[in-house]
Amino acid sequence: MNNKVFSLIKVYEVLRMSKKKKIYLSPPHMSGNEQKFIKEAFTTNWLAPLGPNINSFEESIKLYLSNNKEVAVLSSGTAAIHLALVLIGVSKGDEVLCQSFTFSASANPILYQGAVPVFIDSEKDTWNMCPDLLEVAIKDRISKHKKPKAIIAVHLYGMPYKANEINAIALKYKIPVVEDSAEALGSTYFGEPCGTLSDFGVLSFNGNKIITTSGGGALIVKNKTLKKQAVFLATQARDNAPHFEHSHIGFNYRMSNVLAGIGCGQMEVIKARVSARRNNFDFYKTQLKNYPNIMFLEPPKHFYSNRWMTCILTSSFKMRETLRQALLEENIESRPLWKPMHTQPIFKSYLQFTNGTSELFFNRGLCLPSGSNLLQDDLKRIITTITKALKLC
Repeated sequence: MNNKVFSLIKVYEVLRMSKKKKIYLSPPHMSGNEQKFIKEAFTTNWLAPLGPNINSFEESIKLYLSNNKEVAVLSSGTAAIHLALVLIGVSKGDEVLCQSFTFSASANPILYQGAVPVFIDSEKDTWNMCPDLLEVAIKDRISKHKKPKAIIAVHLYGMPYKANEINAIALKYKIPVVEDSAEALGSTYFGEPCGTLSDFGVLSFNGNKIITTSGGGALIVKNKTLKKQAVFLATQARDNAPHFEHSHIGFNYRMSNVLAGIGCGQMEVIKARVSARRNNFDFYKTQLKNYPNIMFLEPPKHFYSNRWMTCILTSSFKMRETLRQALLEENIESRPLWKPMHTQPIFKSYLQFTNGTSELFFNRGLCLPSGSNLLQDDLKRIITTITKALKLC
């Protein structure tokens, strides 16, 4: 095939795809309620990182979690992880144990503090941090006089991690836990809301999350004293003085009153958003139940996932790529599961305690479109594309 013919085929494919509606992986889903809060912020000129929407958004999250915690809304979930490490006292040279199977935002704040990440692989029940490997790592580091300063565990794709086991190990060795619940607002563990299970909780309101403020996050802490410290650090650590006085390093991490207004409107529909995501999962599972080479992540008893993302495991890398390419050709977005941090170029030189689980999941796993605004026709189109591709595998 000469280059001219090949180019014409590519142009044809682009034109064909452009006529089909794009189905995104996890797009924002506005309710319309957000506008009244945003309008109020503009009308009253509360555009700074303080104001009534901030207070209302924090209170609505607090009421939703209903676990006697305090909430500080911030510019991102990454900022929340960073502030948690600062409040714990993580500093240069300290080691922090971090789940490897996650997005890089879970690990990056460790380096912000000049600390050293130590990566822990997953177990197969929830795909999250393996408690057994966690304890192996702690014992190893203590034996080398490097007791870890903190643990960062993640509720991956909305599936709770084994918090009872992780917390018991953390308590045994007196190491605080940062609970990365960025993907798990609306998930529960033995009836308790994710984000409230450990020393510090983290939420994300990024554009692809179950609710969004465009960009944003929250730090969940145990009491008002810790919240006051977090807000102090998040607003450039300005001391109480008539001039600008600073005795601590601070950060520009506070959420704006405008974005908090979006969050107020989103919190009014959070239950519906969780329900829609869970319905997506149920649809996919029902439609693909007769395909033995497709597996779904099923929670253990008492684990309730918001199903932020519906993920499947295929029988091979080749099958995963066949499905991904088939969806791409139909203008449907999908994505491989997170590439483990211990295999990432920026992190692969750091210490790791692995068992091969997360690498297997990365090679065989695929995230399917999971937005709460998916239409029934969208879901049918996705399934049709997948089942056609499966017949070719």
